[in-house]
Amino acid sequence: MPTPSQQFIPIEQIREGVMIMKDKSLKGILLVSSINFALKSEEEQEAIIFNFQNFLNSLDFSCQIVVNSRKVNITGYIEKIKKLEDEQKNELLKIQTADYRRFIEELVAGGSIMNKNFYVVVPYYPLIELASLPGGGGKEKTAGPLTEQGFQTGKYQLWQRMEYISVGLRRCGLKSIALGTEELIELLWSLHHPKQAELGYYPELPPEIIT
Repeated sequence: MPTPSQQFIPIEQIREGVMIMKDKSLKGILLVSSINFALKSEEEQEAIIFNFQNFLNSLDFSCQIVVNSRKVNITGYIEKIKKLEDEQKNELLKIQTADYRRFIEELVAGGSIMNKNFYVVVPYYPLIELASLPGGGGKEKTAGPLTEQGFQTGKYQLWQRMEYISVGLRRCGLKSIALGTEELIELLWSLHHPKQAELGYYPELPPEIIT
């Protein structure tokens, strides 16, 4: 009997904007904006590099920076422009809309249009790090059941880390936002189904799992 693909995914559950891994660690993801570094002046570039260096040196926990590139499907956008063109009453605007549509079609024909998204994955290990707190016994605990109290305490600590990273990135001129449960599910689904995601298809999520 074939092994279900779910067994190869290290995620056990997603709730309250937090990924609970099979090793009982917790992970949160920040979606980060971008800046056009090349257009900055030399002084601005040096300031950005200096602030980012200080930010990295200030971290006392690990995190992962992920860059996701995806081909953008703009067929629906071109069809929308074509509909506006057909419905346009003003002849001059109709010609300008047609020229714009042809420009976009030629641009797409010249190569794929890619979209880049930037993420920071932040981990927290409640069963290990909580053990080092006063009263925790001072020993690392192996992955066992994660209690509700352990989850809530770990989630708070995880959010503290994510807020710290968000503030550090803000000093570099970058904005960030934490992904919620629905956004996390859609992101993970798109990573495992890139072709469908490029077409703009995402599965409908039952309301009861979006918490």
